[in-house]
Amino acid sequence: MQWTLDQLRQFVAAADAGSFSAAARQLGRAQSAVSTSVGLLEADLGVELFDRSRRNATLTPAGEVMLQEARELLRQAGGLNQRALSFAGGQDARLSIALDEALPYLVLGALVSELAGRFPALELTQLNGTATEVADYVQQGRARIAFHFDRGEPGSAFAHRYLGNVAQGIFVAAAHPLAKLPEVTRKDLARYRQLVMQMDGVDDVVLSPTVWRTDSFYSIAGMVADGLGWAILPLNIAEYESFRTALTRVPCAGLSLPMLSVRTLWLQGATLSGTELWLQQRMEQLLRAGALPDQLSSAVTRSPPA
Repeated sequence: MQWTLDQLRQFVAAADAGSFSAAARQLGRAQSAVSTSVGLLEADLGVELFDRSRRNATLTPAGEVMLQEARELLRQAGGLNQRALSFAGGQDARLSIALDEALPYLVLGALVSELAGRFPALELTQLNGTATEVADYVQQGRARIAFHFDRGEPGSAFAHRYLGNVAQGIFVAAAHPLAKLPEVTRKDLARYRQLVMQMDGVDDVVLSPTVWRTDSFYSIAGMVADGLGWAILPLNIAEYESFRTALTRVPCAGLSLPMLSVRTLWLQGATLSGTELWLQQRMEQLLRAGALPDQLSSAVTRSPPA
């Protein structure tokens, strides 16, 4: 078969316009050229696409089926051309990123959605895990770049950059005894089990003699919701839909909680691509807007240039 994409375009145009003359006007060609092109396509396919016994360009039953095939082929051809243009312009063909599961989900959702719109040709692999796991993904070569909460010195293998901060709070289950107090003290907190993040080389604030540890903020939040103790959590975890009504934030004037820093990691000596630099810049902007939730939705539409 020797049919061409141009013949398919003229076939689709004639079907959509309802006549060869209308299709010719839309394409800026002579009617005879469009009619001849479609006729050659029919001869090459061995299928009559239009019923020429009627005045308008009416599709035959076979023509209706072939129209769908032609549309899909043209869509694929357009996608191939767009990807080629993207690669020719220096965009990445593939990228693997690692994301800390505890980072604000609204920020991560906006980041990935904008990435899809800005780099449509990109083949993305997204790995999720704890702060330690995402760093391991980069060190193992499974991800080029990671975004996670700063949980201590990253090590000599990594280059890193700080992007923003997320606030923390003290949370208990709604039915926990601490939830009934107008304000808690350090002594109050010490009376109940504390749930703490477990990470090598990181010393979190521990106020209770009874401590349970895990390596996931979501696991901690789940245990808090089940009434197993109290915990210091990033505010975004407590605001997650599954925990929003189950957790209660309690004030403690005697305890000043630091902000949790968010950083990006990549291997020392690696050169970041334009896509990776854009991800860093956009994450920084979204985190800054996320500190004021009412500004996050508007920030989503103000992404930096590629």
